[in-house]
Amino acid sequence: MAAHLAAEFAGRCVLDREPLPALSLAESSTAITAIGNDYGFELVFARGVRAHGRPGDVLIAMSTSGTSPNILTALDTARASGLVTIALTGSGGGHLAAHADHALLVPSDYTPRIQEVHLMWAHAWCEAVDTVWARS
Repeated sequence: MAAHLAAEFAGRCVLDREPLPALSLAESSTAITAIGNDYGFELVFARGVRAHGRPGDVLIAMSTSGTSPNILTALDTARASGLVTIALTGSGGGHLAAHADHALLVPSDYTPRIQEVHLMWAHAWCEAVDTVWARS
C-alpha cells in the first residue's frame, strides 16, 4: 500500500500535475534484508528515513496493529529529524498515535477493513493534492 501511495504522488491520481518526490521505504527487499541483517529489523525503516527524509518532509506510517517496532522507530527518527509524521492504524492504535504528529485510527480491529480504509484515505489525499495543484 505504501508503494501504491508513493506512485500516486510521483505520478498522478486523477488530474495531471508535476510529480512529487515520494517513495516507499518498504519497496526494496534488498535494503530491508541488508539493513535488517546489519542493524536489526527494528531499524529497517529508520535508516531509510535518515537516508531520504529532510526537515519539512512528511512520513506516512501504516500499521494495522500500531505496535510494529520498526514503524515506531521510524516515526521517532522522523520526528527527531524534523519531518511531519502521520500514522494510520486500527481502532486500538497501539503505541503509534503517541509517536506521530497526527494519527488516524480506523474504528475496527479487522485487518482487511483497516487496510481498505487506509487506501481510501490515501486516495482522498492524492485527489486533494491533484485538485489543489491544478488550481495553483
